[in-house]
Amino acid sequence: MSRRVVVVGAGVGGLAAALRLARTGFSVRLLEARGEPGGLASGVEAEGLSFDGGPYILLDRPGLEWAFAALGIDLAGRLPLRRLLDVYEVASPEHVVRIQADAEATAERFEAAWPGSGARYRRLVEWGRAAHARLAPALLVSRPGLGAALRAWREAPLLLSSLSRVLARTGLPSPVLDALAVWTHVAGQDRAHAPAFMALLPALIHGPGAYYPERGFDSVPRTLFEECRVAGVEVGLGAPVRAIRGAGGRVLGVETEAGLVEADAVVSDAGVATYLDLLAPAPAVLRERLSRLPLQSPGVCAYLAVRGRPRPPYLRFRLDPRGCRVFVAPRVVVPGPEPWPARLIAPLDHALAARLGRAGQEEHLGRLLEETWWREGLDGVEVVARRVPATWGREFRLHRDAMNPVMTARLMRAGRLAHRSPFVRGLYLCGSATHPGQWVSFCAVSGVLAADQVRRDLG
Repeated sequence: MSRRVVVVGAGVGGLAAALRLARTGFSVRLLEARGEPGGLASGVEAEGLSFDGGPYILLDRPGLEWAFAALGIDLAGRLPLRRLLDVYEVASPEHVVRIQADAEATAERFEAAWPGSGARYRRLVEWGRAAHARLAPALLVSRPGLGAALRAWREAPLLLSSLSRVLARTGLPSPVLDALAVWTHVAGQDRAHAPAFMALLPALIHGPGAYYPERGFDSVPRTLFEECRVAGVEVGLGAPVRAIRGAGGRVLGVETEAGLVEADAVVSDAGVATYLDLLAPAPAVLRERLSRLPLQSPGVCAYLAVRGRPRPPYLRFRLDPRGCRVFVAPRVVVPGPEPWPARLIAPLDHALAARLGRAGQEEHLGRLLEETWWREGLDGVEVVARRVPATWGREFRLHRDAMNPVMTARLMRAGRLAHRSPFVRGLYLCGSATHPGQWVSFCAVSGVLAADQVRRDLG
């Protein structure tokens, strides 16, 4: 008789774990609280338009290819990706800094504005390529051991540093540094605590490349979901898990509205909520430690039906004393008819979002919509849907309306949450809280790694 595994959550990590287990002989039941799969990578339908719900960009195509290959899926054949040639810009009141796929064109643009900065940027990119090549293999194992550490010894200064320190050593002008660090705003970080790994992003954009799925980001989980069905995964949508039950330090199964679903192992795609909201009971020491982690808010988002010619680049950031905002225009990458879908997104500090409450969050989004910078060159805009942290939290059952723990340098070095729980036998975790990053590719890799831990333990 095959071993029984319950997977909690049909995000990218949960789907990848379920598929990996099903294709290696396990009896798998996948339970998802929402009526559709995909988690925070799922899409939004409004007024006849399809919108991305979560990720902006794919910066790790090799990682996604690795995960899909492990799952028996041909990425190129099933999920067409378009490389972004004009990737993003960061506009401030004084400057506009643009990052393109072409490293030389980007460096020349910097050189024209700030003499001497072109060569400095080229050195940053070359350093990043070499460092990433040495560190990338560690992303494909659950817990890098001594061997991986020895291979990466040259990167000890990087592992122990912060983004602000690495960028300060480049000698690049402040507007360029602000543009390279703009992702810290998205992830709810500040440069002094953000991991130094983020300094490798220019090397990824100019090397493996930044991509956008032709059919939108929700095509990633939809592809995995289709394969889960084919592989015989028993899927329960609209089936929330109330608790993960255990006894004697071992998992028994999960509790649903219909009662206890017994399992030999449980794989959870719920991040810190696995321990803080679902596991009954969770060790007090663990609960205390996890409850102190700074959390990342999903921010506010307006879904827009737009008329007019989309202006490159794909991502247009605005950075000023009022904060960071970004206008996301997929039509720059994948042409289509009018009106076309776009998003106006603003990160929002988790503590501030909690103080504002839903009404204050809605007011914050309303003020962003009144700004004019993102409307330039457009013939017409209609707001067709909105999300704020409170609505994200309710729809996706987020712990304290948060997506993840903030990815700080300290948390990166600690290794985030383990795929195999060190506290409860038979409990495994996948998803962004278990991998050193929060990209959709990392979630897919994490699902494979968590499933492989189950396979090794249960045989």
